[in-house]
Amino acid sequence: MKKFLTLIILLLGCQSAFSQTHLLPKFIRKMYFDKDTTKKSSFVILPVLSSAPETGVEAGGAGLYSFYTDTVSRNTRVSNIFAYATLTTKGQNRLSLSTSYWTPQNKYHFTAGIGYINFPFDFYGIGNNTLKANTDRIGQKRLKLSLAAEKKVADNFYVGLVAGGDRYTFSDGQPNSIFYTDPRVQFRKGGTSVYVGPSLIFDSRNNNTYTTRGALITTSLQLTKGLSDFDYKGGFFNIEYSQFFSLSKKLVLGIDIQDQSLIGGQSPFFLMPTLGNDEIMRGYYNGRYRDRNLTVGQTELRYRLTERIGVVGFIGTGEVFNKDFSFSDLKPNYGGGLRYFFDIEKGLSIRADYGIGQKIAGEKRQSGFYVGLGQAF
Repeated sequence: MKKFLTLIILLLGCQSAFSQTHLLPKFIRKMYFDKDTTKKSSFVILPVLSSAPETGVEAGGAGLYSFYTDTVSRNTRVSNIFAYATLTTKGQNRLSLSTSYWTPQNKYHFTAGIGYINFPFDFYGIGNNTLKANTDRIGQKRLKLSLAAEKKVADNFYVGLVAGGDRYTFSDGQPNSIFYTDPRVQFRKGGTSVYVGPSLIFDSRNNNTYTTRGALITTSLQLTKGLSDFDYKGGFFNIEYSQFFSLSKKLVLGIDIQDQSLIGGQSPFFLMPTLGNDEIMRGYYNGRYRDRNLTVGQTELRYRLTERIGVVGFIGTGEVFNKDFSFSDLKPNYGGGLRYFFDIEKGLSIRADYGIGQKIAGEKRQSGFYVGLGQAF
């Protein structure tokens, strides 16, 4: 909470400091304070700095380059290239490069991403009721490639194809931990796999970076095949529904519901849906709860204080489960955050959120602080 309050003061201070921006270097003014509202490209960098006993100091940054493929039409959506890189003093690293590309008049939409992770994570077990006492620190290396292409076939409707592959390897020095003793943990060493499948999208949003009205429904089916010694055949189904309502000139209500399912007879633990990240169920450690199925939902109120500053409040619920969904097992989440719009014309922002989750007997209440680029959904 101390970090969150500090960032609130800093972001609100930006508004009163605009009159002093001439004291800043030109490239800083251009990234964060440029008042130009034309459709020219923009670039912003967000520094990353953190520390933990298992990683030492982690430092790096994220960069976002945004542009239009058609600067004449006001209907063409914003495209972008996003890069992220961090290194730790103990030799771990996280690297990623991705892009979202809209052709003129939004006739086609292409996305691509490649990422590498050499970073430990906490494994709590499988299911919706894992305990912190069972935490096991797992070494992880992951290489991931994702591709998608969508074609507009009617007003607001797109059909497409998703494809990609990933390679996971894991290491653990605690042979008596839940990672080894729980029989539900399948394919502990990881594996290499490829996938391909169809996608169907309905998209009536008025803007893809700061939506104030419209809906987005995305569905995809990934048919997955393991390679080499990873003897796996299965798939992954995902459907997400988002709806936005303009309640007033400055107030927007957003609703987001997601359902994910691992299909097939086998259950690689690293391919299971996980609850909690910086976009939904904020406040839960990503991977604290994992199982074959995930159902989550949230609603968020977004209020634009000024052109530059916005505030949000959110509330949600969700759970993971093996076969049967249960309303009594739903977990709560709620919180709030701030937005600083560094590119007013494109609706691009820096996001800071603090999420609060479930309180389990004998444990601290689960919570999380997030800083990123763009809206949560």
